[in-house]
Amino acid sequence: MRAILVVNPQATSTTAGGRDVLAHALASQVKLDVVETDYRGHAMAVARSAARDGIDLVVAHGGDGTVNEVVNGLLADVAPAGAPPLAGGSATRTPARRGPAAAGQVPALGVVPGGSANVFARALGISADSFEATHQLLNALENDRSRRVGLGLADGHWFTFNAGLGWDADVVGRVAKRRGKQTTAGLYLRAAVRSYFRPPLGRPALTIHVPGEEPAEALTAFVSNTDPWSYLGERAIHLNPGCSFETGLGLFALNGLGLPTVFKHVRQALATKSNQRGRRLVRHDDLPMIRIDAAEPVNFQVDGDLVGQRTRVEFSSVPNALTVIV
Repeated sequence: MRAILVVNPQATSTTAGGRDVLAHALASQVKLDVVETDYRGHAMAVARSAARDGIDLVVAHGGDGTVNEVVNGLLADVAPAGAPPLAGGSATRTPARRGPAAAGQVPALGVVPGGSANVFARALGISADSFEATHQLLNALENDRSRRVGLGLADGHWFTFNAGLGWDADVVGRVAKRRGKQTTAGLYLRAAVRSYFRPPLGRPALTIHVPGEEPAEALTAFVSNTDPWSYLGERAIHLNPGCSFETGLGLFALNGLGLPTVFKHVRQALATKSNQRGRRLVRHDDLPMIRIDAAEPVNFQVDGDLVGQRTRVEFSSVPNALTVIV
């Protein structure tokens, strides 16, 4: 088996010692090359080349951003055929398929967390401790154990756990401006409060289109590919408890952001047995497709990275998109 280990040395909890232990352990089972990333998009480029070169396994050692880049690289040449559009929408164009990946030989993905939240890995049951996660990965390789997972696709970007328009993307943007500081739960909480009271782009109205339903209005929209939506420290945040890697996408949108509404849903989100309900809530846990239109440009995030500003985004659920060694 040929494998590539992609390491982000700038990720929150990656260390040279941890990298060396992981590389040595993997090299005992596979023919391994190690690449350290040194610019944004580097992990995606490495993974894309790996898919075209017929590599069997790509292991991402970094945070959620590194994992997202690797996933987008692995699937860069095999985006699914365009699905029928929702009313008023446009079908997603399918890029040309090239190389071994086009024949269905997409490398498997391995993940050894090295970031702060590590949402995708934790949702799969992978330990947040890099040494324990390395042991889990080696055990899965020894026992030929893997799992097929569904992914989300939004505006040409694959996402593994969540995406969103509005408030959550505003928070992501604020946190991104403070890179270099330790990314902590407290930093995200402060960014959430500041973005709530001072939204950088205001609160443009959103119109949400889902199959079989009348359009719904909202002020912010969260899209999930699994549950939990994210983590606050050790605490899971549940927006769509019925969503998983085996279902369609989850939608959690609020058409009002008054403090009583926000506090109510924050309490529900942090509950051990969460079941989000409320008259201001638009929620679905298993959607094949979502389209969100904004009256004015709003911030758009994918897997915790700010992509930019959009007035329309189409989200699609892609079942069994990727093999993960777990």
